[in-house]
Formats: sequence, structure tokens, C-alpha cells
Amino acid sequence: MTGPAAPQGGYRPFSVKTKLGALVVISVLITTGLLMVAVRTDTELRFITVFSMIATLLITQFVAHGLTAPLDEMNSVARSVSHGDYTRRARGADRRDELGDLAHTINRMADELESQDLHRKELVANVSHELRTPIAALRAVLENVVDGVSAADPETMRTALKQTERLGRLVDTLLDLSRLDNGVVPLKAHRFEVWPYLSGVLKEANLVASQRRTTSGSGNHSRTDVHLILDVEPLDLTAYADVERLHQVVANLIDNAVKHSPPSGAVTVRARPGQGAQSLELEVLDEGPGIPESEWHRVFERFNRGSAAKPHEPGADGGTGLGLAIARWAVDLHGGRIGVAESARGCRIRVSLPGLPEAHG
Repeated sequence: MTGPAAPQGGYRPFSVKTKLGALVVISVLITTGLLMVAVRTDTELRFITVFSMIATLLITQFVAHGLTAPLDEMNSVARSVSHGDYTRRARGADRRDELGDLAHTINRMADELESQDLHRKELVANVSHELRTPIAALRAVLENVVDGVSAADPETMRTALKQTERLGRLVDTLLDLSRLDNGVVPLKAHRFEVWPYLSGVLKEANLVASQRRTTSGSGNHSRTDVHLILDVEPLDLTAYADVERLHQVVANLIDNAVKHSPPSGAVTVRARPGQGAQSLELEVLDEGPGIPESEWHRVFERFNRGSAAKPHEPGADGGTGLGLAIARWAVDLHGGRIGVAESARGCRIRVSLPGLPEAHG
């Protein structure tokens, strides 16, 4: 549920406290009024007492019902949510009192739990699908070898190795996400020189692509026709970050950009100083088809591989759709920002790292 939350402090004319205070005041006024009537009309005090009690009980019952009925419903909704039914919502979230706040909170909790449950189911389904494909291919290759249909020649073994590598990459990225989700990946940030660091990351990306092409056969994840360009200004730029986590960010962004690049295209990694001390602004630009603005918010979702159908686009190379999710979590650990930026051509991913904490600035 979304919507404006009720104020949490100050005087609230419709709060439960105000209603209870009004109940006491009304009860006193009724009793006082009946006593004055008794004095002026010589009515026996016992009748006035009975009438006063009845009137007070009726008003109290009316007010109590208005307070307890919503609580009973919220208790029922909370019990359903605790049993896994995330479809129910508490009524009265628009009330201008504490009960409205409580209903709003319960509904938000139910929304978040429903969203988490949906993500969990999608994760299980997607992981099952991603694991099933390489396992089925590997099983088919090995069965053919065992049954004598295919010989255990280098080409057959390369096919099996290719599927094993794909399976290993998926498991590695899932383990990375699990560590990040559980908060067991502490940041080990320190100052470093940006140019030599990024130069090493780009060289490693080229080396990995060449090795994959040699051991795994052709495939877009092993493309060597894309040129990697490094643009750092000033050349002596320094930054403050966890270089291991930043390596995950840059490597995954480069891998994604290469997959999107046209034949003999170029991927540029650009680094500039940020606004804070030792902060860093990184951009990775490619010359591919780009990403529609309507899809920008989904780019970093897990297992999101777009709707591409061309051979050099995501999803056609056996990619897991987890690389950009890894990059987002690594940036979040730094307290930075990552997102798609405007670009005249291709796609541009921008990363902002805050640098030194304020206490050290």
C-alpha cells in the first residue's frame, strides 16, 4: 500500500487518546447534567444514577466497538499473513488515528512479504531453469559417449567443458549474490590509483575472452572482436573503494557491454573524479542497440536478460542474467549509485562511488 502516512507526533484531533478523553468528558457531562436535573426536579438520586450508568455504558460500548472492531480485523489479517496468505489487506488505512497507522503498517508489511515471496518463487524457478539447461546438455553429451554414439574426442569434450563452465559461472554468481544478501561480504576499502587498476581489469577481460575462445569454442561470451578503450582523467586520479568489489562491478559491466556490442565495436570505460574526497565517477559505454528508457528500472534485476533475440544480444550466449545484479549490490555496499544514463548511441551505465566517509574527509 502506498499513500501518505499519518503524522506520528503532535496533537491529532482524531487520535485514540482524543477519543478516550472525549468519552470521559462526555460521561462527566452526562452525570453532571442528570444531577442538576435531579436537584431541580426533586428526582430520586437512584434513578439519576441508573440513567447515568446506562448512558455512559452505551456511549462507552459505541466508542469501544469503533476501536476494537478494526483491531480484530487487523489481528485476523496478521494471522493470515503469518500463515503465508499475503493477499489479505486491513481496512481503515485511511483513518486519521493510530489505528489507521497500524492498518497502513500491516498492509505495507503484507505488500513487502508478498513481493519477497514472489521474488523467491521467481528465483527458484529461474535458477531451476538455468541449471537444467547446462545439466541436460552435459548429460546428453556424456550419455552419447557412454552409449558409444559419440567418441570421447577433443571436440566432444570441449562441448562438455563448455556446459560445465556455464554451470560453474552460474553457481559462482549465485554464491556471490548469497554472500551479498547475507551481508557477509565486508568492505575492505582503501586508496588506489585508478588508471593502473582499470588497465589491469581491461587486460584481464581480454585475456579471459581469449582463453574462453580457446577452450570453449565460439560464443558471444568469448568475443575478441570488440575493442576495449580506457579513458581516465586526470591520469593520476585516485579513489577510495574496495578493489575486489569494484572489480566485480567493472568486469560485469564490461562483459555485458561486450555482449551488446556490434561486430568490431568498441566499449569505453571512462573514469572521472567525483564531488567528494576520493570519490569516483565511472561510465561504461557500448555501441550496441541501447536499452529502452521503459526498461531502465529492470536492468539490474536478477535473471533479467532483456527480450533480445539477435545473436550478439543478452540471452543468446547462455548468460545467467545475474551480472548486473552483482554489480548493483557491489555498488550498494559502497553506498554508491548505479544506473542507466542518457546516451546518443548504445548504452551508458554510470557508477558513482562516494569515496572517503565523512568522518575521514
